Amino acid sequence: MQAIEIAQPGGPEVLRLVERPRPAPARGELLIRVLAAGVNRPDVLQRRGAYAPPPGASDLPGLEVAGVVEDGDLDGSGLAKGDAVTALVAGGGYAEYCVAPVGQTLPLPRGLSFAEGAALPETYFTVWSNVFDRGQFAPGESLLVQGGTSGIGVAAIQLAAALGHRVFATAGSADKCRACEALGAQRGIDYRTEDFVAVVKQATGGRGVDVVLDMVAGDYVAREIDCLADDGRLLIIATLGGSKAQVDVGQVLRRRLTVTGSTLRPRSVEFKAAIARRLQAVVWPLIEAGRIKPMVYRRFALGDAAAAHGLMESSTHIGKIVLDVAPA
Repeated sequence: MQAIEIAQPGGPEVLRLVERPRPAPARGELLIRVLAAGVNRPDVLQRRGAYAPPPGASDLPGLEVAGVVEDGDLDGSGLAKGDAVTALVAGGGYAEYCVAPVGQTLPLPRGLSFAEGAALPETYFTVWSNVFDRGQFAPGESLLVQGGTSGIGVAAIQLAAALGHRVFATAGSADKCRACEALGAQRGIDYRTEDFVAVVKQATGGRGVDVVLDMVAGDYVAREIDCLADDGRLLIIATLGGSKAQVDVGQVLRRRLTVTGSTLRPRSVEFKAAIARRLQAVVWPLIEAGRIKPMVYRRFALGDAAAAHGLMESSTHIGKIVLDVAPA
């Protein structure tokens, strides 16, 4: 099969198209003929040498795929050969064939293309795990999403809005802020020209939001604590602004705040399978009803993965970047 491998740590140019043996599914796994693969920030970090795959995972980049079930452990899976699926994987997605745990493989929602299906797993698994599970996001509560036009941001805004929550989102331009509002955010906040703490406080009558989904960290953390409501939860999923922060612990104590974080890739198959079941029960019907729409910003051929990474690093995109994979 054809695949994209990382020749050595470095810039996008280290991604190269190679021939690799087709992987063989083990017990509890499916072999998927990949038609599309999502591109994500962790892929960029892996390419730079800053995010190694978990033990036993493929060294190839790629954490989400959509395609057709080719083979594997189908007994009791509810799936059959030839079924259209989308799956979260720990690596190996940038290839014509990929193995995926059965529990992390979901039917492709009705009405979606494979490119749209490949835009779902990494973002919606992450948002559900953090906002709804760790964050205990409850009916009537409000959410601030940092990086509202990223793949994660688009998913978080749409899902929270579809479930009736009040959502705010930051972005880096007026156009991106309007895009956030079109997705369901009550207010897009231009972090280059506006103070998101002041905007949130004004919009909530000084109360603040119940949950903040943060992929920046660094000096954002102290400001996010300032804009949390009492009993609020700060959920950190990435450190694009740095891994060090100063925190007013007195506020955490007095206002019963929670500051937490997580990464999804190293978690167990059982953990991710539980999220998959919730997504299929709650989110897939919203997608099939048209209340949530995957936003694919641009598609690249598999061999153009370097260009896809260049776009990812430019941060000019709104939504997901996807590789179209032509299977052997």
